[in-house]
Amino acid sequence: MYNEIKSAAGLIKNSKKTVAFTGAGISVESGIPPFRGAEGLWSKYDPAVLDINYFQSNPLESWKVIKEIFYDFFGKAKPNIAHLVLSEMEKHNLLDAVITQNIDNLHFEAGSKKVYEFHGNSRELVCTRCGKKTQVTKTGLEVLPPRCDECGGVLKPGFVFFGEAIPEPARTLSFEEAGKAEVLIIVGTTGEIMPASLIPVHAKEKGAKILEINPAPSTYTNKITDVYINAKATGAFEILAGELNLNRIN
Repeated sequence: MYNEIKSAAGLIKNSKKTVAFTGAGISVESGIPPFRGAEGLWSKYDPAVLDINYFQSNPLESWKVIKEIFYDFFGKAKPNIAHLVLSEMEKHNLLDAVITQNIDNLHFEAGSKKVYEFHGNSRELVCTRCGKKTQVTKTGLEVLPPRCDECGGVLKPGFVFFGEAIPEPARTLSFEEAGKAEVLIIVGTTGEIMPASLIPVHAKEKGAKILEINPAPSTYTNKITDVYINAKATGAFEILAGELNLNRIN
């Protein structure tokens, strides 16, 4: 693993534009389980609660589960060393942006400034009637479903539900940013979720070197990846931070 990380560090140091593309795996070590797989959330909850048609017809039932998963449980998670190193890389001009499929806000909490949230986020609520956006911290979830203080419409979390389109400008900007990258770092994603899975492919087609950090091979590994680091995100980034001469990350 060390030789691969050393190679990755060399590519990053010589890159004029590096972008990270992150998925659920980077947040697993913060205590947030993935949605799919034997230990995934959909093995415990019915994914229908995040179907937009079901939500519109049954907002209270959806919100009971949404609050439990995304606010009571996920809300306790903190950024791990992988999030922190990416933030530190940005501060040292070694990383231009993060494109994330995650909705957990951990990149922002870690201090990253330029983050494209491909699937939206959980810190904002959007009125299903008038479209007004509000911070969840200003609204509170004591009464469900939460309602808009302007028009009384039901509020929905600001992340993408099944049956909804990827929000703009996040979709367009994510592909544009990836397309300009000299190096793209894939972290913690299997590459199975469309259309997000097309972002690294687009970067590769535009000439980017692809670095991948995953504990198991993904759909990218044997197709577009140039340097594959077979490791969990935290372990890999702790070593990478040293190779990039970054300050010690706590």
